[in-house]
Amino acid sequence: MLQLKEIRKNYEEGDHVVRALRGISLQFRKSEFVSILGPSGCGKTTLLNIIGGLDRYTQGDLIIGGKSTRDFKDRDWDAYRNYTVGFVFQSYHLIPHQSVLQNVELALTLSGVPRQERRRRAKEALEQVGLGDQLRKRPGQMSGGQMQRVAIARALVNNPEIILADEPTGALDTETSQQVMEILKEISKERLVIMVTHNPELAHQYSTRIINMLDGQVTHDSNPPTPEELPAFTGEGIRKKGRKKLPSMSFATAFLLSLKNLFTKKGRTALTAFAGSIGIIGIALIFAISQGTNTYISSVQEDTLTAYPLTLEATTVDLGMLIETFMGGGSEDGAQTGEEGVYSQSRLFDMINALNNLETTENDLKSFNQYLHDTMEKDPNGALRQAITGIQYTYNLDMQVYTKTENGEVLISDTQELLMDAIRENMGMDMSGMLQMQETMSQAFGSAMPQGGMNLWAQMLSGMDGEMISPVLKNQYNLLSGSWPDAYDEIVLVVDENHRLDDLTLYALGLKTREEINEIFSAAAEGETVDTTAQHWSYEELLGREFRVVLSSDCYIVDEDSGAYMDLRLTDAGLRYLYDNGIPLKVSGIICPKEDASTTMLSGAIGYTEALTEHIIAHSQDSPVIQAQMENPEKDILTGLPFREESGTLTEAQMADLFRERVASMNTQEKAQTYIKIQSTPTHVQLEEMITAQMEGVNREQMQKALVEAMEQQMSMSADELMGYVEAMEDTELVELYRNLVEQQIRLSMAAQAQQQLTGVEPEQLAKLLDGAMEGYTQEQCAQYYEEVLTFSQSTYEENLTKLGYVQLDDPSGIHLYASSFESKDVIEETIAQYNSGVEELKQIRYTDYVGLIMDSVTTIIDAITYVLVAFVSISLVVSSIMIGVITLISVQERTREIGILRAIGASKRNVSSMFNAETVIIGFISGVLGVGVTCLLCIPINALIGKLTNITGLRVFLPWQVGAILIAISVGLTLLAGIIPSRSAARKDPVVALRTE
Repeated sequence: MLQLKEIRKNYEEGDHVVRALRGISLQFRKSEFVSILGPSGCGKTTLLNIIGGLDRYTQGDLIIGGKSTRDFKDRDWDAYRNYTVGFVFQSYHLIPHQSVLQNVELALTLSGVPRQERRRRAKEALEQVGLGDQLRKRPGQMSGGQMQRVAIARALVNNPEIILADEPTGALDTETSQQVMEILKEISKERLVIMVTHNPELAHQYSTRIINMLDGQVTHDSNPPTPEELPAFTGEGIRKKGRKKLPSMSFATAFLLSLKNLFTKKGRTALTAFAGSIGIIGIALIFAISQGTNTYISSVQEDTLTAYPLTLEATTVDLGMLIETFMGGGSEDGAQTGEEGVYSQSRLFDMINALNNLETTENDLKSFNQYLHDTMEKDPNGALRQAITGIQYTYNLDMQVYTKTENGEVLISDTQELLMDAIRENMGMDMSGMLQMQETMSQAFGSAMPQGGMNLWAQMLSGMDGEMISPVLKNQYNLLSGSWPDAYDEIVLVVDENHRLDDLTLYALGLKTREEINEIFSAAAEGETVDTTAQHWSYEELLGREFRVVLSSDCYIVDEDSGAYMDLRLTDAGLRYLYDNGIPLKVSGIICPKEDASTTMLSGAIGYTEALTEHIIAHSQDSPVIQAQMENPEKDILTGLPFREESGTLTEAQMADLFRERVASMNTQEKAQTYIKIQSTPTHVQLEEMITAQMEGVNREQMQKALVEAMEQQMSMSADELMGYVEAMEDTELVELYRNLVEQQIRLSMAAQAQQQLTGVEPEQLAKLLDGAMEGYTQEQCAQYYEEVLTFSQSTYEENLTKLGYVQLDDPSGIHLYASSFESKDVIEETIAQYNSGVEELKQIRYTDYVGLIMDSVTTIIDAITYVLVAFVSISLVVSSIMIGVITLISVQERTREIGILRAIGASKRNVSSMFNAETVIIGFISGVLGVGVTCLLCIPINALIGKLTNITGLRVFLPWQVGAILIAISVGLTLLAGIIPSRSAARKDPVVALRTE
């Protein structure tokens, strides 16, 4: 029945060849219990894998039923494993997300057995091994002995002629091992059972034949076939069988396996499907909304002027050329010449050229502000005064606002800090990229962009005639309770049209704790649910709620003993002291947007007055710490260190003089430390002489060796890798690197010697040594010590004043000019142009009129925006597909053993590939359906919102079903495409290696 002829198996490991099997020749009877014994590494398992068709022999021949397998293809081996062989493994190798019954009937599924028939046969096989009452359990719910019996039932269910058992009792106790051996012995009465084991006692007790192996060879065979039995192995009397159908897993089976695997990872599957649906949602929403956008924008053009004032900033980026490029402008190179045909347009060049030519300029807002007020004072009823409905100034103020929670904890009212901390802690995201992007957007667009998002505190526009609150702002909001502020220490709480505050704002008010917010983030990240029942506070509970403003200048107090300044924010007691002595603020009113207000000025949840800003500036200017810093422009009062003069602007003589002055002003301790540093620092001449001396006579090989030894201590690379890197260097590069190494070693050596020599010397003596040595230092040495020995502040005088909160009221960082109409905006722009014409170029005001650029061609830009948004969202689709591909690849790694099991029971490479393709199809379909479904649901509130804001009955958002179907198909197609590489990777896995994977 089964015959091995001179079977050899070699493994190549580089130039070395490992001979695992060395000419094995064996014949096996149709029914017997054969045990193969031998030490580890003798080739037992390799022999078993070759007999089972999991591994291929290098030389020889494996004859099955009188037929040679030398010309077998992959599909022939699949059929052989499915119909002829049944495997029983030491580690059971059951699929964990399948029930016991499904594990057993899997081989029958591959054979194409009908559902009812395979259920019946699987139950019979389980009953045969004593597990007829365990059909619905999963492998994880069973003992080791039970799982091994399931594995035996799976091996028997397809009625194979050969059972191969690899250490079937290796993980079982003695009693369970005997039960398994009894089952195998009973099976051997009708089939050939070949078992590999390390237990000679069980082998001799139950086996009818024992084969011993050593070093890839058979050393003993206790019961080989007799001469009378040999003709059976030559093909005589072999029962002829019709060719069986090749085993194949249907797509439905692959679909079911993948679906059950996804259900075992519900959280990841849901997040993956959601991530994949984001792009679909984006594209679907674009298609749904674009039809009504033109009408909507036309109706709110005038209202946008209150949300987008004409903004002038101290530092601005001119984006006009870039925006015009995106809107369709640009060069006319290659314009039509009259001939028929198609011509090119240099849009890409124009866009890149615009990006490359973005300019950051400084505006003299102080001078322009004076000009603006002088112009309006000269003609109070002039065109400029009538055109401007409000002027708002912004300053570089670090306004730290604190409040107290219900339990008395002092809490900073900063939602941005909370959000970033929560994302970083609960979602594992690196925030550096987000911070950099936020900073770039702030620099590029500045205050011209809405102040929404994370800015909780927003300054309210004051009136042009001295009103605390501008009538324009009051026309946009309803006062729900309380009163509008009439003093600098009063603020208003801004709720939405449904009188709600979001979680972060409630946190800033002290009505929610950090723990509650973190719990929400954690639940969202882990796919859990939270209590979304709306909480309620009465107006009386919110009115009068108190906040405290802590100014940066108030955070520092001088230590009378040391003379240094301390930051009180570093301790809880200091923070509580700052809170108790901060500027008190209280909520005087609660406001919400009016129903007919399509856009509103305030983007934050708490509005404060311009009077508060002016009070803070005045308070800061009177601060003792700011006064102390202004009186000492050459010294950082916070650190006690002097500010560094830019050495590039100083001559050698100036640096030498500054060094001598600095030493003369030092106390004894400072002089002692300076002397030690000087003794640790070689002069330029000394250093050059020492380097020259050490490098003299050193050849290339010695340099390479020294560099490798130094680099090996600092880098996680082997000496051989480093040597290869160093050997590839040019001579000049190698010498320069070696010179740097020698210089570093000399400096370290001198520093160590100085420390050793001067340790224990009294500071007074060291100070006297420095005083005596100063006369002998040359100008060059003093200049060198100025740069290398002296310690300076890391800040500058201007940076310190900004850090302490010093600003001037007449020198704002931004001016926001509000116009009543587009015609009024033109008047303001003409005034700016008149100012620019009367000053030199460096003092001219530069700005970007975002509203004007956008509104110049409203109908044209909507189509352009649609295409651009579709392009960008399509990128998210591609990114989502790549992510799904990566997740599928991870799934392949997680299911490697399952792949090995399926291959062992006869699944083909194509079947394995189909299984993972089915997984990506499922995810893609769920993503598509979810994306289209969410879009359809979003259309309902979007329509309601548009109708409520604009009262335009004809503006309706909807998604055609044809587009929805196409988007679902695109989602499936992209995820299927993304899964091709992982699925092919799964199909190519070696089943032997896969079965060994944990």
